[in-house]
Amino acid sequence: KTVAELKSAAKTASAVFIATDPDREGEAIAWHVEQQIKGKNAPPIKRALFYEITKEAVKKALDEARAIDMKKVDAQQARRVLDRLVGYKASPVLWKTVKKGLSAGRVQTVALRLLVEREREIRAFAPREYWTIAAALTHEGQGFTAKLHHVDGEKPEIPDKAAADRILGDLKGRTHFDVTDIKRRERRKNPEAPFKTSTLQQEAAKKLGFGSKRTMRLAQNLYEGVQLSTSEGAVGLITYMRTDHARVAETAAAAAREYLGAHYPKEFLADGPRLFPAAKDDAAQGAHEGIRPTDPSRNPESVAKYLSPEQLKLYTLIWQRFMASQMAPAVFDTTTVDFDLGRYLFRATGSVVKFKGFLALYKEAREE
Repeated sequence: KTVAELKSAAKTASAVFIATDPDREGEAIAWHVEQQIKGKNAPPIKRALFYEITKEAVKKALDEARAIDMKKVDAQQARRVLDRLVGYKASPVLWKTVKKGLSAGRVQTVALRLLVEREREIRAFAPREYWTIAAALTHEGQGFTAKLHHVDGEKPEIPDKAAADRILGDLKGRTHFDVTDIKRRERRKNPEAPFKTSTLQQEAAKKLGFGSKRTMRLAQNLYEGVQLSTSEGAVGLITYMRTDHARVAETAAAAAREYLGAHYPKEFLADGPRLFPAAKDDAAQGAHEGIRPTDPSRNPESVAKYLSPEQLKLYTLIWQRFMASQMAPAVFDTTTVDFDLGRYLFRATGSVVKFKGFLALYKEAREE
């Protein structure tokens, strides 16, 4: 029925544009469609590639449409064969052990192997007791901690309570620690790249408490489009959310820098646009950009009234991460203080923010 509809529509068209996903699978689907509708009186068939649902991207894709790339089609056929060679052997194992009807292909098989190898490592791990010692110190009313860093010039190995008690016995009665060395240095921290699928799921879990299914459902809503106003209609707010790359289009980086330049002092902007290109030896397909707002000037405040609270949280996370990627590094002043007590050396480290840089907008979540 669907093929008949496609053939019928093609007969009356002046040209056919196929805009399936810009990856190997999308290319193969486009080729299959072309095989069905091409014929004696068929219109020209072109392949259009766009990476975001915006007027500018779709128009550019139509202007730069090309023929179907047979190398990508062949690559997808090879993947399908590999899926079957692997899957037909692995799937029956799943039916016996997990549930009837599950299918395993090249992807699930590799993921399962990773899990099995990690589980074996966990089971083979021999737990070993170890102790640490720290001194609670104060200087001019300010409390801080110095950790035991060296014993007789070596890294301390304290295997049990008895060994810890011996060290504490040596230090008993000491009421003050003399500072023997101070080192100060400057440390710079660069912003993270925009999200790809895996990092978005991780950060949404850590910062928002969202499970991966929930994250992807909300991202799908933002990608497909939200009704912003009667004049604008439904607008896709983010680029495609299933991507293994963090690279950024030059136009998007330029738009982000323009927005940041209008809202932050000049020194908060990175020296030049950051595009996060793929490494030459990167095995990822790179069909899609990183996950970013389609229009950087659409800040979370401007779209808040059109989104559900959950959608707004996720959009804010994506928007902030992308915008921060075009900002200057944060700069810290780090101080290391040593207290040499003869056999025992204690060390305290601390840092203060000298220049916020991208931290003025976005701070990555840290798990406890």
